[in-house]
Amino acid sequence: MKSFRKPIAAALSASLCFAAPAIAQGVDNLVQLEILDGGKTAKGTYLGALRLDLKDGWKTYWRAPGDAGIPPQFDWSGSANIEDISITWPAPHVFDQNGLRSIGYEDQLVLPIEITPRNAKKPVRLRGEMDLGVCKDVCVPGRLDFDHTVDANAGRNPAIAAALAQRPYSAREAGVAKAACHLTPTADGMQIEAHITMPSSGGEEIAVIEPGNPTLWASPPETSRNGNTLVARSEVISASGGPFALDRSEVRITVLGAKHSVDIQGCSAG
Repeated sequence: MKSFRKPIAAALSASLCFAAPAIAQGVDNLVQLEILDGGKTAKGTYLGALRLDLKDGWKTYWRAPGDAGIPPQFDWSGSANIEDISITWPAPHVFDQNGLRSIGYEDQLVLPIEITPRNAKKPVRLRGEMDLGVCKDVCVPGRLDFDHTVDANAGRNPAIAAALAQRPYSAREAGVAKAACHLTPTADGMQIEAHITMPSSGGEEIAVIEPGNPTLWASPPETSRNGNTLVARSEVISASGGPFALDRSEVRITVLGAKHSVDIQGCSAG
């Protein structure tokens, strides 16, 4: 079974540099984790979710947390009868945190997961850890444990259905006609400039670029719009500080707008 714990790499290090100092306490009294069951799908997988309930005023972070935040990490290695786990992230919110931009969720996060069992006739057990950060006036990193046997006979769960409905639009759904990435070497790594032909997603649009390689980190992009083209410019660096190749097909661009968000996976050379 896959470990499913992604390396922290440069992204976490950069985030912690900007975060307010952590206080000497865990997250147990700030956030509660519960596993939800959503039943079996037509293709034989199981739907579930991690539900995080946070104390009033506290926030937790999206997979790309912005200037100030701690990216969540998952370790499913204690689980049994699992071939794969796929996470669907609801569209996050953008927050101003002490003059820095962070991306995440407040009050509650329902994070849908789709579980592929190794053996459909045997029980599925979810057992592992979630490393995360929660922030208010300070940021607190912590770890939450979970251990749950999936209920194969569970019915449709409204909370999971609502979270799935809050996912960003796909490129096709949002009317993206083209996404091209221009790459230019820099002193520290590589500049990526994305030109996305798409209708406005409403209000101030913020693009997030993920390089698709956990050893690479992308700076928060400068985002602007010229007619029907959204331009996002970022610098990508390696955790090792050495040279690297950037695979455009692995680049993921999320556009966060006032009306909706858009998930664009892969971009062309021009």
